[in-house]
Amino acid sequence: MARKRRLFVGRWTCVMLAAVVFGPALHAQVTVPQYEVDPYWPKPLPDHWVLGGLADVCVDAQDHVFILNRQDVLEVNLNAGSLAPSIIEFDPAGNVVNSWGDPELLDPRLHGCHVDKDNNVWIVSAPSGMVQKYSHDGDLLFQIGTKGVFDTSDGTVRGRPLNSDAARFLTPASIYTDPENGDVYVADGESRGRNTRIVVMDREGRFLRQWRPEGMDMVHCMTGARDGLVYVCNRYNSRVQVYDQRGTLIRNIEVPWRPYTPPADGVARQTEGSAVSLALSRDPNETRMYVINQDNARIEIIDRQTGRILSNFGGGVGHAPGQFDQPHGIAVDSEGSVYVTENRGRRVQRFTIVR
Repeated sequence: MARKRRLFVGRWTCVMLAAVVFGPALHAQVTVPQYEVDPYWPKPLPDHWVLGGLADVCVDAQDHVFILNRQDVLEVNLNAGSLAPSIIEFDPAGNVVNSWGDPELLDPRLHGCHVDKDNNVWIVSAPSGMVQKYSHDGDLLFQIGTKGVFDTSDGTVRGRPLNSDAARFLTPASIYTDPENGDVYVADGESRGRNTRIVVMDREGRFLRQWRPEGMDMVHCMTGARDGLVYVCNRYNSRVQVYDQRGTLIRNIEVPWRPYTPPADGVARQTEGSAVSLALSRDPNETRMYVINQDNARIEIIDRQTGRILSNFGGGVGHAPGQFDQPHGIAVDSEGSVYVTENRGRRVQRFTIVR
């Protein structure tokens, strides 16, 4: 009997030791990085540049950061500086290393950007009727659609939206290229009452297929993952919808929000949306998803596999470091740092992992 008791105690000790030894390792798999704003990034801009609203941000293979400047400044602001270029490139230290943007080629309402596997920069503007691929240095390489020709009943921006089975656009908002085959995915639906679809074309710009995401009156953002899943923002219905590459709905990831100050009548009303833009972490499994929650002025960190919100950072509308004034674009670099552009705030901020 004593021997049996010793065996039992020995087995229990092994179990406890396993919990001690392996517990932290298991916990490490779901450890959420903690973020802190870097108030010294970027460095001061050259020539007293004046920024307009910043639409989006994307990061290349060398962790250089591109921002899209809408140039919508007040004329009086130019008394104190010069209009900043449309596309501005920073190195990892925050220095401006290049800038470009021909207004004859670009549309002023820039909206989304994406760097492909060859380090080319794709840009969408809404409304423009086109998507464009530029070299890393700003040479126009390729264009799908025609500037000023829209997917509507009369070809104008005010015409009835058609959602045509064609490589034409109305208000393209977001873009992603498949690193395996070069297929181009475009979210065509930046604003309400316009097209609401995901359009897929081959690398030559030929139309392949499209789908219209369920329950959306606009398709504001989209990206793809290496495992073939496509993530689409349902901005005003507080969720991200997940599809396969053929447009089959896999599941929904809820991105809830609530007003910090309860409304007087007790009815919470969306104003900005809680799923406005998103980016994936750049670890091999792209384990985390970062979603801009404009209603609560913060970034939600979500486990991509489970859809569970792990944490958030930011919060509070304002212009102090770490606060947001209409955050609009988001990107992640290879070190896990997160970059956020603000439309009303007219700036880009970097958040680095502190633990």
